[in-house]
Amino acid sequence: MSDIAEIKVDGKTIELPVITGTEDEKAIDISKLRDLTGFVTLDTGFKNTGSTKSKITFLDGEKGILKYRGYSIEQLAEKSSFLEVAYLIIYGNLPTQEQLDGFQAEISKHTLIHEDMKKFFDGYPSRSHPMGQLGSLIFSLSTFYPECLKPNQTAEEQDLTIIKLLAKLPTIVSFIYKKSLGHPLIYPKNKYDYVTNFLWMTFGQRTEDYEVNPIVVNAMNKLLILHADHEQNCSASTVRIVGSSDCNLYASISAGIAALWGPLHGGANQAVIDMLELIKADGGDTEKWINKAKDKNDPFRMMGFGHRVYKNFDPRAKIIKKACDDILENLGIDDPILEIAKKLEEAALTDQYFIDRKLYPNVDFYSGIIYRALGFPSEMFTVLFALGRLPGWIAQWKEMHENKEPIGRPRQIYVGETDREFVEIKNRK
Repeated sequence: MSDIAEIKVDGKTIELPVITGTEDEKAIDISKLRDLTGFVTLDTGFKNTGSTKSKITFLDGEKGILKYRGYSIEQLAEKSSFLEVAYLIIYGNLPTQEQLDGFQAEISKHTLIHEDMKKFFDGYPSRSHPMGQLGSLIFSLSTFYPECLKPNQTAEEQDLTIIKLLAKLPTIVSFIYKKSLGHPLIYPKNKYDYVTNFLWMTFGQRTEDYEVNPIVVNAMNKLLILHADHEQNCSASTVRIVGSSDCNLYASISAGIAALWGPLHGGANQAVIDMLELIKADGGDTEKWINKAKDKNDPFRMMGFGHRVYKNFDPRAKIIKKACDDILENLGIDDPILEIAKKLEEAALTDQYFIDRKLYPNVDFYSGIIYRALGFPSEMFTVLFALGRLPGWIAQWKEMHENKEPIGRPRQIYVGETDREFVEIKNRK
């Protein structure tokens, strides 16, 4: 294939370079298009626009492939811990045992949050959404650690900010959950690994011993790994564009949290549970609702089935299905909502209508079921998504700075009014 693309504009032929990625992805570099022609491109939603060159994540939706730094998601989910994968995504390589031990030890030093941060919880209304709390608390970290505002940070200073954020997010998330219950806060125990410590702070009680179930730890590790990064999605792009203004890491991640909050992005697993609750309230007749989903004139859509990126199958769903089955079997939960979910899953995997349209259960379907089985309210689901996505956001922010990318500034096509004469207010009609 030629390494040049030609475009004809106003009778002139312009040559633009063709770029090929390491996984044979093709792109036309239009960086100089406006300088050469005076034209810009219009790509609503940026569905066809590559905003950056990245070494972090490769995704092929047609083939159902997801890789972090060249490692398949299947291998990482089977053989790695979340903290190993976080190190890989942020720093580019899987850690040695010595590096992983050092990474864990550094994180353990910073798991406590400033005691004054607890005062925020007293100011939030009793029914504050957990994502609103999370975004504001992460944003406020920049006021507690103002050294992050220093321009031209050294690599060591930047790493300390990264370590603090990784260390404190599980503590903040667990505190949000505890406060929602009106329970006393549980402080971290640094003898535990990253995921076990989070589960201890979340489900532990001051009044009794709490044994962290290894099956739950395994499922949480997998869930966090599967959500750790997903290429240039809405929240990752938000982190990069906010960070491109030379904004500090905490504020940039807070912006990513805001983007993730939207139901079209991070709220999908909560939408799954809302759908199951709707079916339950209607009497639990899954066949009725499956038929509604098949009726093109019915606005009802099955949440948690199919994926806008994966056109074949979601590779993450295959991995987490096993963890979901293990959780439900081990915990022995009797929940009519989960029984409805099993019936919908069976229909999607066996009914030709869903098979033909590739409406398979996706990662949001299974993650929603797992989180409910563990006892999390649906309002916490997106917060848990953010906990998993943190390494990806950090890596995107870090890579953008290392690449010395310019401040983000999309163009537009103006379609408003042209020249208008000002009319005094007394003469306006």
